Amino acid sequence: MEFLPEDLQIYVEDHTEPESDLLQQINRETHLHVLKPRMLSGHLQGRVLSIFSHMIKPKNVLEIGTYTGYAALCLAEGLADDGKLVTIDNNQELSERTKNYFAASEYKDQIEMLVGNAVGIIPNLTNAWDLVFIDADKANYSNYFDMVIDQTSSGGFIIADNVLWSGKIVDHSKNDKDTVALREFNDKVHMDQRVQDVLFPIRDGLMILRKI
Repeated sequence: MEFLPEDLQIYVEDHTEPESDLLQQINRETHLHVLKPRMLSGHLQGRVLSIFSHMIKPKNVLEIGTYTGYAALCLAEGLADDGKLVTIDNNQELSERTKNYFAASEYKDQIEMLVGNAVGIIPNLTNAWDLVFIDADKANYSNYFDMVIDQTSSGGFIIADNVLWSGKIVDHSKNDKDTVALREFNDKVHMDQRVQDVLFPIRDGLMILRKI
């Protein structure tokens, strides 16, 4: 998932704002106790999400795919004073751990976690989203985009994670379901005239979309 040489990656992280104590705890405990810890956004990507959120100052944030809550807490850092972040995940087993992390944060009153299938939940949400972060099942990325684009505010942002998929996105000998779905998603949003797009080669790739 890391595309920079190790020495450059270390240099970049050494010259990036450090994690908070709570984020360090989540990072450490996720690697110790949770399956697939590479799904965690981690230090550099977390700080990127935080700085985007600070620039946007969103009132309403939607996160699709909570995992252990690291990215949600990074995104919450830039919320408007009266802002709210809604995060959705279908992993019931992880939800109590994640809710405890949220409860320990200064954003506990601004974060709402919904447990269930995002495809079924999103249509029932009526917020106008200023920022959407997509980091869930890759096969549904295009569906999630279709479900949120009309509810995204003009000038609002949609960020999609893992769009380089450990480099498999350009390896055409790799044609598994998730890789193909991500290629289709990247092509789809790149051609969509409703958004401005930039693909950032940060960690596993962040597609940044601004609704025009």
